[in-house]
Amino acid sequence: MKVLVTGAAGFIGFHLCQRLLKRGDEVVGLDNLNDYYDVNLKYARLAQIESQSNFRLVKMDLADREGIADLFRAESFDRVVNLAAQAGVRYSLINPHAYIDSNLQGFINILEGCRHANVEHLVYASSSSVYGANTSMPFSVHDNVDHPLSLYAASKKANELMAHTYSHLYGLPTTGLRFFTVYGPWGRPDMALFLFARAILAGEPIDVFNYGKMRRDFTYIDDIVEGVVRTLDHPATPNPQWDGATPDPGTSAAPYRLYNIGNNNPVELMYLIEVLEKQLGVTAQKNMLPLQPGDVPATYADVDALTTDVGFKPATPIEVGVERFVAWYREFYNK
Repeated sequence: MKVLVTGAAGFIGFHLCQRLLKRGDEVVGLDNLNDYYDVNLKYARLAQIESQSNFRLVKMDLADREGIADLFRAESFDRVVNLAAQAGVRYSLINPHAYIDSNLQGFINILEGCRHANVEHLVYASSSSVYGANTSMPFSVHDNVDHPLSLYAASKKANELMAHTYSHLYGLPTTGLRFFTVYGPWGRPDMALFLFARAILAGEPIDVFNYGKMRRDFTYIDDIVEGVVRTLDHPATPNPQWDGATPDPGTSAAPYRLYNIGNNNPVELMYLIEVLEKQLGVTAQKNMLPLQPGDVPATYADVDALTTDVGFKPATPIEVGVERFVAWYREFYNK
């Protein structure tokens, strides 16, 4: 297949490109290489794949309406994976406009491109943050998610609604993937595990929010990519049992699907720190802090729909994933 992967220099995008290239797909990677975090890490990721003959990088911003339209006109993409987005819950409190530009304006440009180019399937990144104020655990795609707690979460919920509109109006198969706290080698420097490793090795204290009582469904990158590939190969179809009188949020009478991709095993933040300390051989200095605005105290993924439809359930233990991350971190940063 010929696949467009947006956010190709990002954490998940890079790993997905590697996987698709390895199996022989032609991949066009799109990224604006912005400086939200260290651009050198993005270039280092790209250096791992740019030499492959079936990969091309297009440097462009999703919000460039004409540029995206021209790209879809010039190429014949079979399928599209949209991972490019302004990420981060806390950053959305500081720079809200970045989320509108990338996550809303950028996404409508992708939807329009897919519609006019008759793309077979659009898979796009949503987030576990859409569950917001929900407290019923585990989080299910069949639950309503109408109470987001950050603009980032609201923008991801909006993506799901926008995608449904295009599935309904134009028959475009769309699948939204709610990722749960992704971690692993080549990860994002603004994520907890990366921040903790850097600070601990530098002898600096780490900020532990909610006094360590946060629980997260940490999901290893290889499991995320496996879920993306399996759903990409399984275009969304209408649910013939869908009933507007009792609407199921996770499916539709249109070719539309939502899936959680999470480890289905929430881990307390203090345990993650213990595992990391063991791998680094250093005890962390801990700065215990209250829950931050926009954060949720716990996430826990119900992955039954993913397992039923594509036959996959993430299962990498946190101990294994953290060990692999630390090995990569020490090698990459020579620590």
